[in-house]
Amino acid sequence: MNPAAASGSSSGPIARHFRAASQVLPGGVNSSTRLNRALGAPMYVARAEGSRITDITGRSFIDLCCGHGAALLGHGHPAIAGALQAAAAIGFPSVHETPRHEELARLVCAAVPSAERVRFCSSGTEATLHLIRACRAHTGRDKIIRIEGHFHGYHELIYIGGHPPAEHLPRNRAQPFIESPGIPQEFARLIVPIPHNDAGALERAVERHGRETAAVMLEPVNWNWGAIRAEPAYLQRMRELTAEAGIVLFFDEIQSAFKTRRLTAQAEYGVTPDVTTLGKSLGGGLPVSAFSGSAQIMDLFQPVGPVQHSGTFNAHPVPILAALAFVRETEKPYFYDTLEALEDHFDRGLKRIIADHRLNMIAPVAGARFSIIFGRTTPPARYEDCLCHDNRVMLRFVRECYERGVYLHDYGGGPFHHGFSVQHTTGDLDEALNAMEDALKGMKRDGAVAAA
Repeated sequence: MNPAAASGSSSGPIARHFRAASQVLPGGVNSSTRLNRALGAPMYVARAEGSRITDITGRSFIDLCCGHGAALLGHGHPAIAGALQAAAAIGFPSVHETPRHEELARLVCAAVPSAERVRFCSSGTEATLHLIRACRAHTGRDKIIRIEGHFHGYHELIYIGGHPPAEHLPRNRAQPFIESPGIPQEFARLIVPIPHNDAGALERAVERHGRETAAVMLEPVNWNWGAIRAEPAYLQRMRELTAEAGIVLFFDEIQSAFKTRRLTAQAEYGVTPDVTTLGKSLGGGLPVSAFSGSAQIMDLFQPVGPVQHSGTFNAHPVPILAALAFVRETEKPYFYDTLEALEDHFDRGLKRIIADHRLNMIAPVAGARFSIIFGRTTPPARYEDCLCHDNRVMLRFVRECYERGVYLHDYGGGPFHHGFSVQHTTGDLDEALNAMEDALKGMKRDGAVAAA
């Protein structure tokens, strides 16, 4: 990596900070994907405000990362600032309950069709880990049927079989691909990966493994790999099969929840799972996630049942009050009116750019998030459909946009997601679209982007 890329000089402040950080932090970062490979360094932010971030050199960027979907309110929203002041007023009690915990839980249960009970934690990885434990306790079974291309966190229970390399498919699908060194092979025997939107594959997996399967687990909108939507008939069939086999239907809505007026994908589809995880935007930019579901399953957690879930910083009052402020903000009429108008404006703009310049790419938009897939012109239906994505082109595009004052994040490969917030304006999006169009025109001229 060249840390001078983002700063323009090997002696610039970004390069200096990155070199210094690399001496005390593995790779110079606190999260693997914070290294933006298109820039050769992390984005070092001095200030984030509204729709923009300012780096440590003083450059301002329209932010189209938005905290990987967490900053749906934008940066520094007054409602979140007020929540932080309220948390300070009560002294940050970290191991106690407050009436605000109950208030937030009631709002979440009202927003999520499957949620009769909810527990809060800090990250999406934690949420899926604890909820898988309850699913196994409820069924007395161990296996998980999971969908390729979907992401459910980085823990050993599920960071398997989600993103196998092209050479692994389809012949070796029955041997789940372990996605990181350090995960014992023994965990792979508990994972059954299947292709997305394939009812036949689901039926065969349930027929073969159903008596050993605790849960079928998926993102109803697969934001982490091409923004692929589940087909309605596929979800209906999944609901029927899991109910018949006594398998828990597990929707991971960490990314999809609160992005549209219906609040959840399960509400949009009219398919109610047994359990649901939530996160990202829930905390208004602060670290809080949740796992929820039927009373029968959730009441397995101690102190009601035997399943353990605890932790000193679970549901800390700072993110709880921020989450409460966020949910209240989504209830205001302006909120989804604004997001829907921005979604329509941005979607039309992206489609026009692709059509006008006849580009070999697609950019699906849904709610406040969008994906970019280079090398495809039709909507994908499953993980394999996105393996055509040319990540070298994506890295070039991210770099070109950065040079034009628009920040897109590189996640380390694949057609991942980007987005905007309620504090973005159509003017912001027009500025971003102009920069994106200018970048793509130049890339097409020199052959980096193919014609459709």
